[in-house]
Amino acid sequence: MKDSFSNSAVNIRKIQRPQNADGKQSRIADYFASNVFDLRAMVKRLSSQDLETMAKVMKFGGKIDAQLAERIAAAAREWAMEKGATHYCHWFQPQTGATAEKHDAFLWFDKQGNPIERFTGPELLQSEPDASSFPSGGIRSTFEARGYTGWDPSSPMFIMETENGKTLYIPSVFISYHGHALDFKTPLLRSNKTLSLEAVKTLHLLGEKKVHYVSTSVGPEQEFFIIDKELALKRIDLKFSGRTVFGRKPPKGQELEDHYFAHIPSRVQAFFNELEVELYKLGVPIKTRHNEVAPGQFEIAPIFESSNIAADHNQLAMKCIKSIALKHGFVALMHEKPFAGVNGSGKHVNWSMSDSTGRNLLDPGATPHENLVFLTFLCAILQGIHDNADVLRASIASAGNDHRLGANEAPPAIISAFLGNTLDKILNALETGSGDHVNAEKIMIDLGISHLQGVSKDNTDRNRTSPFAFTGNKFEFRAVGSSASISYPTTILNSAVRDGLAKINAKLESRAHNGIVSDNHLLIILKEVIKETKKIRFEGNGYSKDWLDEAEQRGLSNLSMTPNSLAVLSDVNKTQFLIDADVFNAEDIESRLAIQQERYIKQSLIEVNCAIEMAQTQVLPVCLDYLEKLMENVKLAKELSVASPANKIANEIGKEVSHLYSELNSLKLQYEKIANDESFEHHNLNNTTEFIAQNIVPKLVELRNSVDLLESLVPSALWPYPKYSEMLFGIE
Repeated sequence: MKDSFSNSAVNIRKIQRPQNADGKQSRIADYFASNVFDLRAMVKRLSSQDLETMAKVMKFGGKIDAQLAERIAAAAREWAMEKGATHYCHWFQPQTGATAEKHDAFLWFDKQGNPIERFTGPELLQSEPDASSFPSGGIRSTFEARGYTGWDPSSPMFIMETENGKTLYIPSVFISYHGHALDFKTPLLRSNKTLSLEAVKTLHLLGEKKVHYVSTSVGPEQEFFIIDKELALKRIDLKFSGRTVFGRKPPKGQELEDHYFAHIPSRVQAFFNELEVELYKLGVPIKTRHNEVAPGQFEIAPIFESSNIAADHNQLAMKCIKSIALKHGFVALMHEKPFAGVNGSGKHVNWSMSDSTGRNLLDPGATPHENLVFLTFLCAILQGIHDNADVLRASIASAGNDHRLGANEAPPAIISAFLGNTLDKILNALETGSGDHVNAEKIMIDLGISHLQGVSKDNTDRNRTSPFAFTGNKFEFRAVGSSASISYPTTILNSAVRDGLAKINAKLESRAHNGIVSDNHLLIILKEVIKETKKIRFEGNGYSKDWLDEAEQRGLSNLSMTPNSLAVLSDVNKTQFLIDADVFNAEDIESRLAIQQERYIKQSLIEVNCAIEMAQTQVLPVCLDYLEKLMENVKLAKELSVASPANKIANEIGKEVSHLYSELNSLKLQYEKIANDESFEHHNLNNTTEFIAQNIVPKLVELRNSVDLLESLVPSALWPYPKYSEMLFGIE
């Protein structure tokens, strides 16, 4: 059978699902995490004492001595080799947004020169990849090549399978010779630790003395597009930049809303089936899959996990989505805006906090004391967002996300928080000291405060226009881009909340008696916080023009483009909370700013190069050839003395080709200013990013408009690359 749009054969890839000893299909629970060296896998290979130590380290952190590392390495090698692994690697997250790995074989030689398999404690604990070609933002010189990866025991080892081999992966941090964090994982681990310390202090001040730690949990929803591989390879822009720099909207897009939650196409369903099998074996708890809003767009979502493991698993999910899509004849696009005119892709980071008793601190709860704890942490989060909104915005800044944020499909670049009608009323009542007008609703939970009537569970609808929305027992950071590593925005969010808690703790400590604060004193403090942070609470439509005007009146920042959003990282007053939390030092922040700026520049210039090449070598030649044919038709019609529309069409196309050529040269001129600018080589990154945003991005838009108009005038059979109607529709 042929696809009606792409003319490519529709093949449904068959896979062999895991089977039990009876040859029947296994249940998911039977093979879930079968390729993970977790505590269950360690039981048969470690002593009970070693197992207990590992359980504590994995849960609470801590160091592993050389002797224990040797025993774990031996057990991991034995387990991995039984499953067919021949190599191991330290798997880490450099600041490229992707992951990195260097494979070493278990092969070694004994003293007699005989080949053996070996994997030692030192090899488990540390490796030394060449760090010279990874982003460092000037924190180290190019000639300083040494970098170290160190095992992160809180995230279990796993086996990655390929068609012809298996490798043991060791989740690791990545640091420089001088100890600087060169990755995303190290700051995330630091932020988890410092947030836990501050949150425990808060709980102890509220009388919760039995709580020993607090952890953050994350459930990232991953959106992406699936298109036919054969079509994707015919487009230079998709191949090199991940998005279409040209492309006219098809006659039908998403306006009928018929793709959202619709039947999953058969080929895509086959892809999902294989994807989930592989992710389940890796211990990634994918729960949900469905069609997204835009044609060709889909989503998977996992069950919540600790933020560090969730970040690792999201990286695995993105890797598997891309590789397994190729096996099914697809290309998976993670870019935030691969197609103009339809929704782009985000990665909604659902975030919450739990204490050592297993209680979700963002669940309103069922008892008065739980509700006071909830209100305290809610206010601390609002304080953290209010005071550090600009840096939170910078944490999700990228060239790709600039196309998506605020485009009537995603949260705006203005950072605000949505709490829902009931919580908003309760905070207002706390602020004013009067609960007379709080509406009593069904299934209310008694807050235990005389002047308030209560708060109900699931008390709010979801607000998809808010960048930071409360959704029952968690916050949803909706502004994160689909291609981003969740580690960085989660690190900044953790640090911001830690800052909010620290400020509340300072007030609590000043009013504490015997280390505990009374309810009355607590409410006075919360009232102050509610009043101070009120301007970031917004319950309405974040897409509306009215909100932009209102936000400006409130004094909220609208950092609409990456350059101006990243600029806040140069302001020590705005980044001090990261230093106070011991997550970054001033040098770290400066280096990460440079890396984000360089990435913005490079991504933008890749797109420009794609556009120039496509316009020069594909669009212009096709249009000129067609124009020549039209002129021949005009000449023939004149010779035959017959009426022909060719002359009018030729005039229209000729005029637009001339306009295209002018826009192309204008873009090239702006591009050459950067390509030949020595200041870029000398890392004058602020000026370069600003120049791109103000001069090159608008020129690229103008060139696109000209090319897309010509796409509507030139016969489809002649157009040099696949159109939107071919790529977004027709997969069955």
